This record gives sequence, structure tokens and C-alpha cells, in this order.
Amino acid sequence: MATWMVRKLPSSLSTFSSSLITKSTPEISPPLVGHGGCRLRWASSSSSSSSSTATTSSNSSSSKREKKITDRLSAVIDAVNDRKLPPELRGQRNAVRSETDIINVVEQRIWHSMEEGQFENLPGKGKPLNLNTNPHADPAEDTLYRILSKNGCAPEWVELNKEIRSKVLEWRVALKKAWESKCNGDHNKWVECSEALKIQLRDINDKVFRYNLIVPFGRQMFGLKWEKEVARLEE
Repeated sequence: MATWMVRKLPSSLSTFSSSLITKSTPEISPPLVGHGGCRLRWASSSSSSSSSTATTSSNSSSSKREKKITDRLSAVIDAVNDRKLPPELRGQRNAVRSETDIINVVEQRIWHSMEEGQFENLPGKGKPLNLNTNPHADPAEDTLYRILSKNGCAPEWVELNKEIRSKVLEWRVALKKAWESKCNGDHNKWVECSEALKIQLRDINDKVFRYNLIVPFGRQMFGLKWEKEVARLEE
């Protein structure tokens, strides 16, 4: 009997071990599933890295495109500025330090023209200039000014200019008299006159402001400043 049990023991052990293996087989699957999850996470991370790489490449391509457009615009601007220079200085913009260089070139060309006698046989030489027309003014504006001149009238800004200049002259004379009274010790008179003069100064500056709105470009004038006028008298 004992011998039979001993002989049977290995088979029972083998059966028991096989059953253990069979039962333990499903427990191996979670690590495999987990391993597959690691693969999914790696795939997602690789896709995100590829998308970031694509974004970086698109940004670099857009920056290159913008730089190319900027370079082309700067090249066009350089070409336009180069065409503005005299023929002697074209292609040498970096050598032009200031407007003096351009003026020197113009003066040299005028001097050479005079040496060659190109100013000797000009039309109208020895005759008075015709000042009835202004070749630099707008044709419609020039015609209007001629009509006003024939009828003894002047543009509004011309009349306003005369009025402002006369009022400024009178105001400065009055200011000088008031300042002399202050220097003589009459401070009360100076205070009264200064208040009246400040009111007149505001009226003059209002006229200057209106004049600057209607006058042709380049003929504007500055208004008066109380501190500046008084400082001129103190000198």
C-alpha cells in the first residue's frame, strides 16, 4: 500500500502543478495589458512630439517668409532712395554722410556749366522777370490770386497776417512801457497793465491759430509767450 502511494505521488504532484499552472495563467494577463498600456502611452507621447515638431517647423517657415518679404521691401526702398541721388553718387549711398555731400555735387555741376558757358544764351536774358504767374503754385490757386490782385483784393490770410503783425508791434510797445513803470517802482501799475496785456496776448494767439489754419503750407507763424516776452525785456 505504501509503495502504491509513493508511486502515485508523482502523478498527483504533476496534476497539482498543472492545475496551479492552469489557474495561474489568467493572472499573467494584467501585466501584458499593462505593457500594452505603456505602448499606448508611448504612441500618444510620440504623436504629441510630432505635432509640436510640426508647429515649430511651421513657425520657422513663417518667420523665414516674413524675413524674405522684409528684405525685399528694404531692397525696394534702397533702390528708390538711390534714384533720388545725383548720378555721381548713385550706388554710393553709404558714402553720403549728409546733405552737404549732395550740395557739393550740385555746386560742382553748376560751376562746370558756368565754365562751359551754358548760362550765356538763356531765353529772356537781360529782360525783367514775369512775376504775373507762379510756376510753383497750384494753377487754380494762382488764377484765383491773379483775379484778387487785379481787383485790388488780397487773400484772407494775407490781410490777417498784416493785422497780426501790427497788433504784435503795438502789444510789445505797451509791454515795454509797463515794464519801465515796474522798473521805476510803480508795481501797482505793472500789475494792472500785465493783466490787460495777457488778455490781449490771448486774442493775438487766437488770430495766429486761425491764420495757421488758412495759410498755405510752410508760412505758419508762432504765437506769443508771456514768459519769453518778459525775459526779452529783462535782458
